[in-house]
Amino acid sequence: MNNITLKNLDGPLKKRLEQRAIAHGHTLEEEIKLILQTALTTSPNPPQNLTAAIEQRFAHLEDFELPIIEREPMRNIPQFED
Repeated sequence: MNNITLKNLDGPLKKRLEQRAIAHGHTLEEEIKLILQTALTTSPNPPQNLTAAIEQRFAHLEDFELPIIEREPMRNIPQFED
């Protein structure tokens, strides 16, 4: 198996990866492998737009439809005078 080295990983990102690994009971290496595997195998043909992505994600729910939410008219933009 090949090795990959990540250089110049910023502190906050590394910290988040470490916290995620701990939360899942994995080592940092295992967590990164899992993230890569999920990202590369979840959808071999990623949808081209957000609507298609949502439809694909919830397709297993079959005919489930969200209720239409009534909207109120937009408020007038406040006018700030000097």
